[in-house]
Amino acid sequence: MGIGTWAIGGGDWVWGWGSQDADEAIAGICRGVDLGVNWIDTAAVYGDGASEELVGRALKKLSKVDRPIVATKCGRIMRDDGTIFGRLSRESVMTECEASLRRLGVEAIDLYQMHWPDPDADIEEGWAAMWELKKQGKVRHIGVSNASVAQMERLQAIHPVASLQPPYHMMARGVEEELLPFCGGNGIGVVCYSPMAKGLLTGAFSAERVAGLENSDHRRKDPMFQSPRLERNLRVVEVLRLVAERHKRPMAQVAVAWVLRREEVTSAIVGVRKPSHIEETAGAAGWELQADDLAVIHTALVEREAEE
Repeated sequence: MGIGTWAIGGGDWVWGWGSQDADEAIAGICRGVDLGVNWIDTAAVYGDGASEELVGRALKKLSKVDRPIVATKCGRIMRDDGTIFGRLSRESVMTECEASLRRLGVEAIDLYQMHWPDPDADIEEGWAAMWELKKQGKVRHIGVSNASVAQMERLQAIHPVASLQPPYHMMARGVEEELLPFCGGNGIGVVCYSPMAKGLLTGAFSAERVAGLENSDHRRKDPMFQSPRLERNLRVVEVLRLVAERHKRPMAQVAVAWVLRREEVTSAIVGVRKPSHIEETAGAAGWELQADDLAVIHTALVEREAEE
């Protein structure tokens, strides 16, 4: 598993998660490393650099022996009003990398990812710039996020794609059809984000909880958290609760273990805003759901999909 830092970027942008306590975020990252998590995923656009800065502060608290692998991303730019657009020009990629290195306080980024293949016409230019950064020693590996098979094939002609970072959870299974088989067949690592569906599959949500989210929390507008889809999703959550109770584990671990069941999946990124978050989810690493667990979950998902 990897530590996800999207949410610690705060709420001052269109995809924000509400207010964030910086000290709690740093403590959460350090606690994850204490528990054996060996890599962190972040991005320049998360809070317009805020997330990377907090990761950098956490890294300073860790010894070199304990230093985790650091992955970040380029290609998304924040406007003054908090909205986002894509830019993959060589100049932008180079400039973004320098800024990320500075905020993270590292000599090289272990995994540098194209955050979105946007604009599509410029992905080759952006990828070539990322390869140039690799040759310069400023990044060690280059991968993509949110890319299609066709786009990865275009990039593979320039330089091998080390990894794909797609969204994957029980409510978003589209990657199973084409992306996972392609990556598995081509030696491309898969690091999934949102395995707990932005917290929905942790058992902590209800209609009342959603209504109480801060206005700066983008989940208030996410269709997963809105009626009637929310009610359908919460029925699946109750099934997961039974599985978790049977194994005496937190519900969040069921959701993460379900994602990790696929052999193509290298790792799942779990969001950490404070120490208790990673303490709850860390136990999912290495836990394999049993066949009867998977069958019960599959039935619940089929019933949900029939209602869509």
